[in-house]
Parts: sequence; structure tokens; C-alpha cells
Amino acid sequence: MRMPTAPAVRTPRPAAADRAYAHVKEAVLHRRYAGGTLLTEGDVAQAVGVSRTPVREALLRLEGEGLLKLYPKKGALVLAVDAQEIADVVETRLLVEKHAAGKAVPASPALIARLEEHVETMRRQAEAGDLAAVSDSDRAFHAEIVRNAGNRILAGLYEQLRDRQLRMGVAVLHAHPDRIARSIAEHTEILEALRSGDAGAATAAVDRHIHRFSNLARGDIR
Repeated sequence: MRMPTAPAVRTPRPAAADRAYAHVKEAVLHRRYAGGTLLTEGDVAQAVGVSRTPVREALLRLEGEGLLKLYPKKGALVLAVDAQEIADVVETRLLVEKHAAGKAVPASPALIARLEEHVETMRRQAEAGDLAAVSDSDRAFHAEIVRNAGNRILAGLYEQLRDRQLRMGVAVLHAHPDRIARSIAEHTEILEALRSGDAGAATAAVDRHIHRFSNLARGDIR
């Protein structure tokens, strides 16, 4: 006897507003919509394949996150990253990441293995020329060390920097493609310091890495 075929399970599509939100946010963070770009509801609606109403909801949400500024009857302006934001992000990164690097010593074999995987992923992405992906993996490397500190409040604070870090990182890599190789080398320095169990060397490597990024970001964010 032939058994009836089970109906295919359909994965529901995200709501229209969520799709519009994800589309614009990714484009802003990866600089396809650079600072100073004026977006219209109609253009976004056409790009995503939705009506203007969910687009309006998505843009309001992104304005609340500080990525856009809405102007009635004109559109949404993608806000440029300013010098104060760079300084604030760098200061917070130094406080959190140097603390986490110090606590990571002695590093567990599992942490070292995960960091090695992130560095190798960055190398593959760099060879493919995918700057946005390199920036994602760069941040994932540092987030791994912060999570390892075991402080959920600190990890949550660091997670709030995610969008700003990604946006700044992509900008720097676009302006300085040669920075990718140097960045991978700096991540390797951090990894080797943790592997050797040298907390002082690990925190010093983190400090140098973040300050080098800061110096470039100040001149290249638009």
C-alpha cells in the first residue's frame, strides 16, 4: 500500500518590514550605501520587492539605531561616521578587549582552535577579495576572546559595538586594501601571544592592533 506523501514544509518568509530593514542595514554596514547617500522609500521598496509602508517602518527603526536621518517627503540620509564616534568605539574596544585578552591566559585549546579558524577564514576571504566578509571575521575573532572572559554583561556591551565596528572596518579595508595582510598578521600576533601564555604580550598586541585601526579610520570614514 502506497503511503501518502507528507506535504512539503515551507519556511515562512520574513515580514516585509524585516526584509526591508535587513536589506538597508546590510547595505549601510557594508558601505554599498555610503554616508551621505539619500534613500527614498520608492527606491528601497523596488529593490526589496515590497510596498512603501513596510519600508517606512524599516527606515524608522534604522533611524532609531543611529544609521539614518529621516527627512519628511525627501527620504532617509545615511549618516556618516564622525570622529567622536570613532574615538568612542576605540576607547570602548581598548577597555573591553585588553581586559578580555588578559583573562584569556592561560588560553584553553578550544579557544586557540577557534581563533586559528577565524584567522584562516580571514586568509581565504582576503584571497577571494571579499572585504565585507574579512571585516565580519575580524570582528568575530575579537568577539571570541571577549566571550571567553565569561562576563555576560561585558560580552553584551561589546556586542552593542557590532554594527559600528563592521562599518568602520569595511571603510578602512576599502581605503587600504594592503591593510588586510597586516591585519591578519596582527591577529596572528595576538593568537601566538595567547598560545604562549603571555598575558602582557597579548594585551600589548591588542593595543597595537586597535590603535593602528584607529589611526586609519580617522581619515577614511565617510
